[in-house]
Amino acid sequence: MKKLIALLIIMSFALPSNAFFWNRKNKALEKELQGKGYAGNLPRIEHEKSKTKVSEPVFEPQQGFDNPSDLKPVPRDNPAFIDIIQKKDKASGYVNDINLIIPMLEKLYDCIEENENTQLFVAKGNVLTFNIDHLMKEYNGKPESYYESFKKLAEVNRYVKTLMTLRKEAAQYQRYMAYSESGSIYSPANIEQQMDYLKEEINSAILLLREEE
Repeated sequence: MKKLIALLIIMSFALPSNAFFWNRKNKALEKELQGKGYAGNLPRIEHEKSKTKVSEPVFEPQQGFDNPSDLKPVPRDNPAFIDIIQKKDKASGYVNDINLIIPMLEKLYDCIEENENTQLFVAKGNVLTFNIDHLMKEYNGKPESYYESFKKLAEVNRYVKTLMTLRKEAAQYQRYMAYSESGSIYSPANIEQQMDYLKEEINSAILLLREEE
């Protein structure tokens, strides 16, 4: 019993001094940490559901835009619109050129059909071959050179040149030579046969050229 009382007395003296010691330690630590870190209350974080945003147009719709009577007419008379905006077909230049050749083919065809003299045939043939030569040079190596009409014109061009030479030579030499094996090519029968064949080629060329229009 005496031991218990003595123990209580010892503890009563020890507790105040121990509490004072820890109280001083806490105050020193608080002073050391003052101004460091966050000492306030933490905010309450709440997660909100994401909302779908609807984009708004950046321009004001024009009233009456869908009314045909309010739209401006297409400037068809403006060369800038025709050549740039409307974008003409690349083959249009070729079509324009062959449209100039068609009447020349028709005139040469009529010349053969009406059995006109060599001078008129050569004159009309020269006009035709001159223009076909220009066309061949203009479109050689281009996509148009693969057209059937282009190839047919090249054939007709060669044949017209050959027959012009044949008829000129026949008019010059046939009176001096008999229609032997070497001179039979200048005979009227052979020339007439070749002219009939040329008519068929011209007619075929005209049909092909018209398909390109």
